[in-house]
Amino acid sequence: MSQVSQPSGPGEVSPDDAATERAATGEKVWRVGTLRYTAGGLVVLFFLLLLGDFSWSMRDRSVGPMAQWYLKHLDVPNFLFALLISSFPSLVGLILGPIISVKSDRHRGPRGRRIPFLLVTTPIAAAGMIGLGVTPHVARWVHGHFPGQSEILVAVICFGVFWAIFEFATIAAMAIFGGLINDVVPQQFLGRFYGLFRAVSLVDGMIFNFCILGKVETYYTVILVIIGFFYGLSFYWVCLKVKEGQYPPPETRAGTHPLVEVKTYFRECFRRPYYVGLFVMMMAAALVFMPVNIFMIPYANSLGMSMDAYGKCLALTFLISLILAYPLGWLADVFHPLRMCIASLLGYALVTGWGALNARSPETFAIALVLHGVLSGCYFTVGASLGARLFPRSRYAQFASASGIVGSLGSMAVGPMVGGLIDATGNAYYHTFTSGCVMALIALLAAIGVYVRFMSLGGPKGYVAPE
Repeated sequence: MSQVSQPSGPGEVSPDDAATERAATGEKVWRVGTLRYTAGGLVVLFFLLLLGDFSWSMRDRSVGPMAQWYLKHLDVPNFLFALLISSFPSLVGLILGPIISVKSDRHRGPRGRRIPFLLVTTPIAAAGMIGLGVTPHVARWVHGHFPGQSEILVAVICFGVFWAIFEFATIAAMAIFGGLINDVVPQQFLGRFYGLFRAVSLVDGMIFNFCILGKVETYYTVILVIIGFFYGLSFYWVCLKVKEGQYPPPETRAGTHPLVEVKTYFRECFRRPYYVGLFVMMMAAALVFMPVNIFMIPYANSLGMSMDAYGKCLALTFLISLILAYPLGWLADVFHPLRMCIASLLGYALVTGWGALNARSPETFAIALVLHGVLSGCYFTVGASLGARLFPRSRYAQFASASGIVGSLGSMAVGPMVGGLIDATGNAYYHTFTSGCVMALIALLAAIGVYVRFMSLGGPKGYVAPE
């Protein structure tokens, strides 16, 4: 595809694998591991991965909001809503993420160590999306065979089955996709690459929220089924086209018993206080945006905001974030993602503080919603390459999954806690901003602590991930 050369023997992956050299023709060549790219090869690689990201983002941008709409359409309690939308995916990630990540890091096959897993999970996730789309029809059919049961209960159970299929496949793929990017994209381009990723995701969001979201109530099934087929076919094709390099043989383990593997996993990931602090910081930062993200649609409905107006607000958010995406990726490359994360968290704390005090009408909620989206988008853009810059490169997926474990423990609790708070205060949805502000301040303190340790390990110019 995009490699200009690949040595026959595996080479150890090291920090300077993402280096620049000159080919015999004098053309600049970038390398990562055993992969070599000319400028043209990088363009092809970026095109394929960005196409994959377009279908990936269309899946993420559509399924979450449409699932939220369907559950609120069923009028489920906020506590159950948060359990299904937030806690269940976190529980799946807590269990499945580490297993898949370690298996992927240690797998060696003709297609590499990441692509084989994506080829399995992609059609399963697409099937789950299609199942979610036809849930209203399946639920009516099932209820016809069990007329004595509550129609809403039957619908929630049917939704839960397809939601579980979708989440299992999506979370497994998510644990792998970041590792694939880390393995095939030269390190000096990661910030800008993730900036482009963010831009593609925002274009997806603009298309969905501006053109499609307002039609969900009428065309729920049609929309999800079409997007499910599009995602399954396009992302699978990208997986067939992207080529991985060769990897060194996996480290020999002292034993193969599952308990030995678990002990080794936790020892490697959690024995260093630096990584534990980094995991806590990334967990706290991920939780910061959850309260508003989980309850945005119920919040808008409680203020009488139409889905069309809500979608337009999100489209504006995505337009602003799209303009900022590549410059933010460039700034992350220049100043380092960790510094940019600290600045983003500080800005978000100010925004949510304002929202907690003022978002009481459709107009003020719209302002707070747009600012929330822009500042959270800034964090996701500048922080996208944080793990790739700070985790050990040879075991990136393993350490990313360890971070996911810590994050899952937090997110399993936060969603229901905020949902319970909203229920207890008579649907006072402005507490989503209150919760976000408190969490932003906690995440900011954690990030400053990580930054102090990062500087002691060499800072932006001399940092080498401790092994």
